[in-house]
Amino acid sequence: MTLVTDTATLAAVCKRFAAAPYVTIDTEFIRETTYWPQLCLAQIGDAEEAVAVDALAPGIDLSPLLELLARKETLKVFHAGRQDIEIFLHLSGKAPTPVFDTQIAAMVCGFGESVSYETLVTRLANARLDKHSRFTDWRRRPLTDRQLRYALDDVVHLRTVYEKLSKRLEDTDRTAWVAEEMAAITDPATYVTEPHEAWERLKVRSTDPRFLVVLREVAAWREREAQARDLARSRVLRDETLIAVAAHPPCDRAELARIRGISKGLADGSSGGTLLESVQTALAEPDSSLPKRDKMRRVPSGIGPMVALLKVLLKMKCEEHDVAQQLVASSEELEDIAAGTSDGSRLLHGWRNEVFGEDAERLVSGRVALAARKGKGVELVTLPRMAEEAPPRVKAAG
Repeated sequence: MTLVTDTATLAAVCKRFAAAPYVTIDTEFIRETTYWPQLCLAQIGDAEEAVAVDALAPGIDLSPLLELLARKETLKVFHAGRQDIEIFLHLSGKAPTPVFDTQIAAMVCGFGESVSYETLVTRLANARLDKHSRFTDWRRRPLTDRQLRYALDDVVHLRTVYEKLSKRLEDTDRTAWVAEEMAAITDPATYVTEPHEAWERLKVRSTDPRFLVVLREVAAWREREAQARDLARSRVLRDETLIAVAAHPPCDRAELARIRGISKGLADGSSGGTLLESVQTALAEPDSSLPKRDKMRRVPSGIGPMVALLKVLLKMKCEEHDVAQQLVASSEELEDIAAGTSDGSRLLHGWRNEVFGEDAERLVSGRVALAARKGKGVELVTLPRMAEEAPPRVKAAG
């Protein structure tokens, strides 16, 4: 087991890895109290070697690792890699590219919804993982041999998992499906939260525009504070306190201090001052530019049965193509198709259209129907064309 603790060794290791067609990557990090994930350990391997890089070692410079991750000639293999990619994006300003995510690939290859790494290792690498170090505090030093073995297993077995999944994708001509999904997880915009968009993640019932504009401004204040101070949002201000400030906008520090969850120290300090400024900015917003939030999404009247049929079709098509339903379509996307509001939907483009979208539109338009066949389950049948020009039936008088 190799633990890299200095820049010179890291540079030499990364130079060797740069000659490989792919490297496997994993990280151990802590994020409970910080806004940005704190990288503690980075594991990297190729077909012959695997090392753990101590990101907390005194004086170590991670630049050789970040340069390797940006190298376009080397494929970076992750499992459920969104958080890992976010870490490296924050450290370098660039997302690793190109990448291959084995969790997404496994969903394309019929391993079910959000399949775990442990499951893939068992089924594809015929190995078992020692998970006793799963909840360890990766900031503490020295690291034990057991911790290092646990950490390195996450890139050692990933080699076999990647190679077998890659072969399945080639055999089924689905490599392009995964490439389409990789474009989203390597897009830096996926990981950016703009302060003035932070309010949209809060769960509130009110649609009152004045309440919403105050909520927008104070949520933006919290986001800026959390980013600048590298604190978890809840450490700056809890969601319920933020909502209380928006519901009862304070005019001064005394009123701010009376809101439950606001400490006197916060109210009297510089942060309290900037929070009050945000509230006043919101209260001064003209009525014509107040934000709106749609009421809770409701399924349009009458389309419930069609949504139910689309769910059956989705299950049928995903079983036929051996791909996870979750990866193909969401409930809201099915509702949009049923309601005829799916213009621009991802379901009508690329591999999703091939697997499901085209047949979903045919079902909604009445060109095909779902039929039960004895001993054969459910299948699509083409309906004869209706005589659209035929006159409507007229109810006989009397």
